[in-house]
Amino acid sequence: MSAYVIFDVEIRDLERYQTFMKGVKPALDAAGARYLARGGAHQVHEGDWLPRRIVILEFPSVAAWEAFYNGPTYQSLKSIRDECSSARLVSVQGLE
Repeated sequence: MSAYVIFDVEIRDLERYQTFMKGVKPALDAAGARYLARGGAHQVHEGDWLPRRIVILEFPSVAAWEAFYNGPTYQSLKSIRDECSSARLVSVQGLE
């Protein structure tokens, strides 16, 4: 079953973040991930969450997500992401 990953990200240095994205996109493709939403307009309808930029990814499985996240490519790029942005990240298992 699919896994969904939700990022709430604030980009502080767009140029540096694009360096991160150039490296991470091929790894996402290799993991079978696809973007469902990426920085589109959003609106909070309830609660006190104030998301900055929302990105939603779909992975083929929780195992595929975890292999991507813990793998050497993403982990080596994560330091770049952390330099130029701050993020909240959650994953959720899809329905069977």
